[in-house]
Amino acid sequence: MIDLSAYKDKTIAVMGLGRSGLPTARALVAAEAQVYAWDDSESARSDAAKVGVPIFDLSAQNWLKTDSLILSPGIPHTYPKANPIAAAAKAANCSIIGDVELLVQSNQNATIIAITGTNGKSTTTALIGHILKAANREVIVGGNLGTPVLEFPTLTPDGFYVLELSSYQLELTPSLDPTVAVLLNISADHLDRHGGIDGYIAAKRLIFKNQKPGNAAILGIDEPESAKIFQDIAANNNQCSLPISGYQSVKAGVYVIDQILYDNRNGLQQPVVSLESIETLPGDHNAQNAAAAAAACFMVGINATEIANGIETFPGLAHRQQLATIIDGIRY
Repeated sequence: MIDLSAYKDKTIAVMGLGRSGLPTARALVAAEAQVYAWDDSESARSDAAKVGVPIFDLSAQNWLKTDSLILSPGIPHTYPKANPIAAAAKAANCSIIGDVELLVQSNQNATIIAITGTNGKSTTTALIGHILKAANREVIVGGNLGTPVLEFPTLTPDGFYVLELSSYQLELTPSLDPTVAVLLNISADHLDRHGGIDGYIAAKRLIFKNQKPGNAAILGIDEPESAKIFQDIAANNNQCSLPISGYQSVKAGVYVIDQILYDNRNGLQQPVVSLESIETLPGDHNAQNAAAAAAACFMVGINATEIANGIETFPGLAHRQQLATIIDGIRY
């Protein structure tokens, strides 16, 4: 469990006691914060109370005396209509954040690699984590994928938090400053929660907002919206911007052509690994995911041999595409 001792004696409200909300409330209780927790589900409230989480109807909360509202990412705070609890906190200028923000604020200098995108982020996140583990690095993978972040152990400065982040989570993580930020792609999704495509794109761009010189922004250029963001960041921001592609050569980037992953960061077009026989990464979309994972790992010091080994041994994600058979050379 992440140490949230910085929140000792602070007054914190927690709205939503599901997959991420309950670990958040428990971590804050362990840190001796003054916790007021609520969920509209009676069973969720009952489960939380059984493990020592104080239950309080937040419709009666004094927001002027509350330091923060920790909101589960599935609960709307803007569009299409703000949840009444979130609206009341916002009206009182109480900060509204998520569990990932608590991790970021409590991180003891471990490296954060953050991944977002409409499609492919779970595979890319898992693949980055696997490459790092195969290279004997200390790494924890989670966020929108797998383990809720406040159930992570505290890592040393040599460790890596690899975080899949949704647009909902990014809106609730204002201090996020990842060493490596990855945006795979953008297509129309969750538009009701963001007031349209412009709001959705703005939420995704938050992954780069606080990056510093020396950090890395990795962006897919295989579809128009993320390609535009890459061009803007490359022209106007201070961090290193690195393009990736699943099917085309890219200048000073990482890409896949004819199932060969290339490192072209220095203009040398060095082959890294063949994806042809890797059954856990089928198709052009997974070629882009592999390029993104390789680029992220290059940017934190993993070498080409280690990356190739990690990709070749990647077990894949459960409930994703799997090879059923090969008939006349065609994979099914």
